[in-house]
Amino acid sequence: MTDITTAEQSQWRNLEQSSGKSQAEWLQLASSKGFTKHSELVKWLKSEFGIGHGNANLIAHRAKQAAVGGEPAADDLLAVQYSGAKSALKPLYDELVGYINSLGNDVELSPKKAYVSVRRNKQFALIQPSTATRLDLGLNLKGVEAEGKLEASGSVNAMCSHRIRLASSADIDDSVKHWLAEAYNRS
Repeated sequence: MTDITTAEQSQWRNLEQSSGKSQAEWLQLASSKGFTKHSELVKWLKSEFGIGHGNANLIAHRAKQAAVGGEPAADDLLAVQYSGAKSALKPLYDELVGYINSLGNDVELSPKKAYVSVRRNKQFALIQPSTATRLDLGLNLKGVEAEGKLEASGSVNAMCSHRIRLASSADIDDSVKHWLAEAYNRS
């Protein structure tokens, strides 16, 4: 069981104890409102029940997942990311993940719709197929000056301070490995 799953289960237990409502009851309440926007549901839960933002966000997120049949499997998310014109990037992704996993057995890969979040104690990197010919490696290296391949993150992701553009295996060189290890060690 991952730390995220453990933390979420603990959050549900605490919410159920403090509110007297079960997880199923919260999800039913959330789905009965028919809100189309996540933020609308969060706002309603906070104002109607006086719960904190974290609990309201958890309920809204899980209610939305339940409405579409649950959370997609990680393999399904990866298959979508590396389909069509971006399918040629999958071996590059696999090579990068191989190096990341060598950093330690506490690395967690969490695929999202458009990228893969790379976590340890917190997110330290992300891998995103940005074009048909390039992966963007986002890194959380706050306080580090951009230099060489390591550039300011731009619009990659708010959690990342830097980005490295990767187009081939040759791009995963010692400098990329150095910056990945540095981000890992800081997390």
